[in-house]
Amino acid sequence: MTDVTRILHAIEQGDPRAADELLPLVYAELRILAAQKLGREAPGHTLQATALVHEVYLRLVGEKGQDWRNRGHFFATAAQAMRRILIDSARRKKSLKRGGGRDRIDLDEAALVDEQHKPVDDLLALDEAIDSLSQADPKVAELVKLRFFAGLTGEQAAKALGISHNTADAYWAYARAWLRLAISKGTDTKFD
Repeated sequence: MTDVTRILHAIEQGDPRAADELLPLVYAELRILAAQKLGREAPGHTLQATALVHEVYLRLVGEKGQDWRNRGHFFATAAQAMRRILIDSARRKKSLKRGGGRDRIDLDEAALVDEQHKPVDDLLALDEAIDSLSQADPKVAELVKLRFFAGLTGEQAAKALGISHNTADAYWAYARAWLRLAISKGTDTKFD
């Protein structure tokens, strides 16, 4: 059991000091993930990596009833929280009150494949497509969240999901094609 897993279990048990012990162990990794996510955002984004990490951390350790299985589960949940925060921020920016009304544009395939993490032109379209994929194939959608939002490698994501690396690679290829099609046609399209 890693130190992070041990502390997560202590948080579950209600140890008030455990949350203070956890932050120094996970802060650097959360900061890197946040910087990667924000690097994909359009220029002029007002949310800073440090603020994103703090918001995610407060959401994660502030919630009662969390059942942290292990370190991987914690970081997968952190990735999901980062995604929600970024999506909420994008929605606020694009609301009609703030001059919203967006045009749908295709998601460049490189944004899902490129290790340099090129910006995603329409994060909201991606989020809607991932939500639609979650309904069609939840495990594949979870893999996308781990790879794209948490920045995990295929091998790390496979381990977090409890599947083989080959299965993760097959899921990833399927997800890229599925998301590309969903975004190009709009998420109103139903897939079988």
